[in-house]
Formats: sequence, structure tokens, C-alpha cells
Amino acid sequence: MSAAAPLPASDDVPRPQVDDVPLLEVESISKTFGNVTAIRDVSMRVRAGEVVCVLGDNGAGKSTLIKTLAGVHQPTTGRYLVRGQEVQLASPRDALSHGIATVYQDLAMIPLLSISRNFFLGSEPTTGVGPFRRYDVRKADRVAREELAKMGITIRDTSQPVGTLSGGERQSVAIARAVYFGARVLILDEPTSALGVRQAGVVLRYIVQARERGCGVIFITHNPHHAYPVGDRFTILNQGRSEGTWDKADISREELVQRMSGGTELAQLEHELRGVDADGSRS
Repeated sequence: MSAAAPLPASDDVPRPQVDDVPLLEVESISKTFGNVTAIRDVSMRVRAGEVVCVLGDNGAGKSTLIKTLAGVHQPTTGRYLVRGQEVQLASPRDALSHGIATVYQDLAMIPLLSISRNFFLGSEPTTGVGPFRRYDVRKADRVAREELAKMGITIRDTSQPVGTLSGGERQSVAIARAVYFGARVLILDEPTSALGVRQAGVVLRYIVQARERGCGVIFITHNPHHAYPVGDRFTILNQGRSEGTWDKADISREELVQRMSGGTELAQLEHELRGVDADGSRS
């Protein structure tokens, strides 16, 4: 796979026309497990051709929100709408039927299988009829190569094991796979969390590519520095609640970092630490 071009600034990229009707919207959804409320009264929406970033630290409720959006969990209260119509998702397969695909951190890939086999995993093209039906290697390789090229990804050899790719490259293959199989909404679960600076840039570049192809992208992350370059709107979760949603024009990177990290708490901690000597005793 060739080296990725530098990530373009979000404001410099030609933008597709954004449809006013959200591809996916949730209104005041909550999810409880017994007496534990994991998320409470969370509202958000994503339209075609935009990236909505959901930020929060560990324990903020991101995992529960992802699984609720993906159809793993059904919300206890609230409404789930697809293109303005209320739906009740019974499973992730049900979400896929509505064009909602989730790319988890584990990527659902088999490292020893080729790129093209992983691209079609579970939906392999075949040739022949009846008992002579077999996996169509040529078609799989051709389609995988073409679809990855549409995302700006150049593959040296689609037969190479996917485990030989870098983390960023595997993420990009997973994103391209979801788009090919009809995803209109991409939910990305911390895609840059375990990556270095260069590989995180590769993934961010392909998030922009998915947006430019008209997908709505929900980018779940704990890193505001990764979210800000590609995001159009930002929702911050804290202990299962939404602290608000901001358009990019209404919040700077520094403000996003401060709100995300809890500026008041950090300022109080810094004040307390100033009163502690190097040996740990208070001055």
C-alpha cells in the first residue's frame, strides 16, 4: 500500500451538498441495565456528507452509545430515526439493512487471510453453478482493488495477508469495505486510539474520503486532536450524558480540548499541586 498523502485541512476540501434530512438521528435516548443508567437523554444526528465526532473519556458512555446506534442494544427510552422515520433495530444485521455499518476496533478481520478475502468476508463472490460453485478469486481481487482505489488506497497485492498491513491500513480497508456494501452511515469506534501519529493521519484521511463520497460518519474518539481536523460537529459525553453539541464554526480546538478534559477540574488540580513540595509534603 502506498504512502498516504498529507491530510487536507477540513475547511479546504470541496464539500458535497448536505441533505437537510438526517441519515440517522436519536432523540433523548437512554439505556439502563437494571439499576445502572449507562446513557441518559442523549440526542444527536448525522447527515450525508458530514462527520459528527462523539468525544468522551473512559466511562463516558461511548461504548453503550455505539452499541445502541449499531443495533446491539435497544434504547430503554427515546426515539431512533433513519431518514426521518422512526425505527426499532433488533440487531446489527437490522442496522445494516438500513445502511448503518459499525467498524469496531477489532475490525472483524482474520490476519492470515488475504486483503481481498477479508474485504468480502462472509459475502464472497462465487462462480460456477451447483456443486461446482467456488470462490471467484479474480472478481474478488478486482473489486477489492477498484473499491480501495476509490478511497484513494493503492494496494500492491490484494493476495497479501491483511495481518501484514499497518493498523491504519487495516482501518482503511475496513472503511472501504463498509462503504462498498452499502453503508450510508459509518460508525467508527476509536479508529485511531492505538495508532501512531502517521497511521492516525492515514485513517483521518480516509474518514474525509468517506465523507466526500456522501456518507455520514460518526467518529467516536477520546482524542480531540484527532477529531477537530475532520469533524463538522462535536458532541461531548460525560458520565453518560451529553454536555452539548457544537458546530465547528462555534468552537475552537482549544475550547474543545478544555471542555473535553474538564477545564475546571484540571485548573483545581493544578492549583492543589502547586501547594505540594517535591518531596510530597505540603508547603
